[in-house]
Amino acid sequence: MDANEIRSAYLSLMQERGHALINRAPLVPKDDPTTLFTGSGMQPLLRYLLGAEHPDGNRLADSQTCLRSQDIEEVGDNRHTTFFEMLGNWSLGDYFKSEQIPLFWHFLTEVVGLDPNRIYVTVFSGDPEHGIPRDDESADIWTELFTKAGVSSDRVVLLTEEQGNEQGNQGARIAYYSDKNWWSRSGGPDTMPVGDPGGPDSEVFYYFPQVEHDTAFGKYPHQNSDGGQYMEIGNSVFMQYCKTDDGFALLPKQNVDYGGGLERIAAASIDSPDVYRISLLWPIVQKIEELSGVSYDDNTVAMRVIADHIRGAVFLAVDGVVPSNKEQGYVMRRLVRRAIRFAHQLGVQQNLLTELVPVVAGLYAEAYPEVADRRDVVIAVLEKEERAFRRTLGKGLRELKRLGKTGDTVNGDDLFKLYDTFGFPVELSTEEAVNRELPLTENWRAEFDAAIEVQRQRSQASTKLGAGTA
Repeated sequence: MDANEIRSAYLSLMQERGHALINRAPLVPKDDPTTLFTGSGMQPLLRYLLGAEHPDGNRLADSQTCLRSQDIEEVGDNRHTTFFEMLGNWSLGDYFKSEQIPLFWHFLTEVVGLDPNRIYVTVFSGDPEHGIPRDDESADIWTELFTKAGVSSDRVVLLTEEQGNEQGNQGARIAYYSDKNWWSRSGGPDTMPVGDPGGPDSEVFYYFPQVEHDTAFGKYPHQNSDGGQYMEIGNSVFMQYCKTDDGFALLPKQNVDYGGGLERIAAASIDSPDVYRISLLWPIVQKIEELSGVSYDDNTVAMRVIADHIRGAVFLAVDGVVPSNKEQGYVMRRLVRRAIRFAHQLGVQQNLLTELVPVVAGLYAEAYPEVADRRDVVIAVLEKEERAFRRTLGKGLRELKRLGKTGDTVNGDDLFKLYDTFGFPVELSTEEAVNRELPLTENWRAEFDAAIEVQRQRSQASTKLGAGTA
């Protein structure tokens, strides 16, 4: 199944099981000033998970477009993206573990067709200090499912992350973890404020034996390591507790919050640990190969960055964001300019965005018609940003090259000049300095911030002077 087929099959299955299908929320949250972007499928539904009545009932499902700008530095490996889709289903006081876990298992093994022998899971190990028991109920359900599928599941171990790194999972199909398998808005049980809900979760991983474990993430592989062999593809949160003055009490209405990464499930379905080879990303990569005349295999990091950032920028533009130096617009500008900079390295000197936007729009035309409907607007917005950045890109790179030739250490004032004169976001400049092995001063951030503050004060003084003499 390709990614569009997986999304469609998931939503059909949820509808058959009595879920109301809801539309995706915009990437920019309407009523949440605490965050710049919609970063999970749960985020737009939080108030309903906290007790409000949803107009569409107590069984909901969708595929939510998400953007996590904090992952921008991770993009370039085989699994991280800033933009992604999260398949989600929710029970607001209706069904719970005994229905959710078999439902997800059915979707993965019967609908998508994943190999049960390569599925591994984690559950909550409990918190005796706070009177929260180990989640044996979820473990028992998983054990029954594995057994019925002919998969040995008798290797169940209690693991901390440190133990997993030191000894691996010892072949455990089901592993217990502590805070990694606890959900709340504010971390583990210790840090939750009184009145907040929370609960155990159960994460599902797909195993790629063809990947060599990266020992930088621990000597041995296990479910929750980032060594490359195990890829998380879904997580069911069981919101069943409330923090009280005396500890934890069961909620009167227990909720299910499931989220599964569409791109990662699609990668598992084609047995590829590289999410960029799925049907929603590979056509973008192929177009980049065509434009640059070089291959993905020889330029994987650059092409992954471009493909990911273009998708994110397109959907931000669809949802009304324009590049700027503030908030969402700043992140969008950074995505666009990073993509152009990497394309420049590949020899693509012009028209990157006008060539790639139609590819992205075509990939999402059926699932999200608004992308195709706003294609020309998106092209105009991104083309304008590309033209502006292209004019200064070469000058900025030459300035960095000059610093490298003179052997200077790059300081905050240098970074401010690149930002103020050449339009380089500071993160882009520091990345480029690292790539060119140019040393940064220890206090570059403070120096840069100080230069920004001086500019701001000058701007305010100029505005006041102009107002006084008008």
